[in-house]
Amino acid sequence: MTASFDVAVIGLGAMGSAALAFLAARGVKAIGFDAHFPAHALSSSHGDSRLIRLGYFEDPSYVPLLKRAYQNWRSLEARLRTDILTITGVLQIGAPDGKIVSGTRSSCELHGLAHEVLDKAEMARRFPAFQLDDHEIGLLDPQGGYLRPEAAVMGYLRLAAEDGAVLHFGEKVTAIEPDDAGVTITSESGRYRAGKIVVATGSWIAELVPQLEKAAVPIRQVVAWYQPQDGFATQPQRMPCFLRDEGAEGSYFGFPAIGVDGVKIGKHAHFREPIDPNKPNPPVNDADRALLDGFIKKRVPGAAGLRMKETTCRYTMLPSEDFLLDHMPGEKNIVVASPCSGHGFKFTSVVGEILADLALDGQTDLPINAFSFAKV
Repeated sequence: MTASFDVAVIGLGAMGSAALAFLAARGVKAIGFDAHFPAHALSSSHGDSRLIRLGYFEDPSYVPLLKRAYQNWRSLEARLRTDILTITGVLQIGAPDGKIVSGTRSSCELHGLAHEVLDKAEMARRFPAFQLDDHEIGLLDPQGGYLRPEAAVMGYLRLAAEDGAVLHFGEKVTAIEPDDAGVTITSESGRYRAGKIVVATGSWIAELVPQLEKAAVPIRQVVAWYQPQDGFATQPQRMPCFLRDEGAEGSYFGFPAIGVDGVKIGKHAHFREPIDPNKPNPPVNDADRALLDGFIKKRVPGAAGLRMKETTCRYTMLPSEDFLLDHMPGEKNIVVASPCSGHGFKFTSVVGEILADLALDGQTDLPINAFSFAKV
């Protein structure tokens, strides 16, 4: 006999785990599948920290979603009785007319968000870990900070299970077959029926959503941790999380010393190297180390001590670097949630709500028009 559910979620990383929790909380009969185990290293939902910021340089239209995300993160913390979101502030550093600083400032001004503009001298006084060029400034988003990704994913999975969802790990879904009454799901272990499904499989998204085969590109990402030379300057009270605009070279991100391994840094999209999602992440190499070592010595000299740890993960990028949250074209019973283009984790708590809305109601009141298949 084929097991039947109201909604199935395929992929239980950040977005899928949140969607399953929101669905289960609404009392529907739900099941979630993941080919691996929770917060595994082949996803984008591990690595001890993720940035969250309210002034969003990418596009001011993200800000209303971020406001809801902050509310939902605090609700998650209250139910779990644990810390997931920590406020340190986020510094955006670069030329005043650069994309990151000017975009963040515009977003803050449009939405009336608190922010501070700091020149090189003021940056040196308040945040001595950073090194600025004479023409550069810092823009502080005081409501920014970091999230703990493993705690978030595991927390959402725990709540989903407590509210009655069925969780299947180590079971890869190999096919989905929609019809007017719902969707048949075939996995490596069996067949299931669901009225609606949410596909949130990250770098494997094109396997079940072939429309994204050319558009959704998994790429290799590298981050490293450094034991700082100046432990005082790199504490969260003196060193906020940061984004740094290097112009044509791209942008870097980083975190203060929030764990035993020290300061974490990375370059957004790194070298943009495509990867095969079904193979292990390529190891860190000398070019990766040279890139990150060179950046931290030049731009965050207070943190440029011994490199303690390094790892690779993956982003799945759309050409626009936006999200995709929409029904599969022509399929009212299939919701697609991916990819998140390397900046989606902070939205997990609101995307879960959006996906539950789309699966159960066919629409959402939250602003997602920019994240449709028509934009891909």
